[in-house]
Amino acid sequence: MTISANTEHDALAALDARRSVPARQLDAPGPDEAQLLRMLRSAVRVPDHGKRVPFRFIRIAGADRDALGERLAARSLARESGIAEAALDKDRKRFSHAPLVLAVVTVLDADDVAIPEIERHLTAGCVCFALLQAAQAMGFGASWLTGWPAFDDEVMGLLGLAAHERIAGFIHIGTPRIEAPERERPDPAALLTDWRAP
Repeated sequence: MTISANTEHDALAALDARRSVPARQLDAPGPDEAQLLRMLRSAVRVPDHGKRVPFRFIRIAGADRDALGERLAARSLARESGIAEAALDKDRKRFSHAPLVLAVVTVLDADDVAIPEIERHLTAGCVCFALLQAAQAMGFGASWLTGWPAFDDEVMGLLGLAAHERIAGFIHIGTPRIEAPERERPDPAALLTDWRAP
């Protein structure tokens, strides 16, 4: 397949322009059903050893965001009885800023010895990144977050995860209230080494 110079430039420019918008700076409107499905259609085009599709999505939207926040606050209190009120409030509002939060779930299978677990995690991570790209391409802002809820067994149970599933990330999507600031990026030349045959 031949890619024209302009198309290649445009694709690289889109990659170079990717920025995370803090979840607190994301507001309504979020993507509608058609826009969300379009994003997901791009996000699932990731490397997937063995074509196992080791991922799925959980949508958290509307009043359910606040309901989940209340459950998180209760769980925080159970985890740490002396938790500060500010930390408790942060957990209560964790999913209430952006109008849409997608939990990207890694689907593991201990019986499938042909595909290492790490490859499944990496595939789900690629889905998270592709979803950020797709959201930005459609004019939305997005942020990939985890935090303690992504690794807490009770929260995973609350979200309906099975024993063989994990959270790869929570993708917060909405309309940016600010232009996401650029930050300093690493110099790729400083990260590149050459392997030489001994």
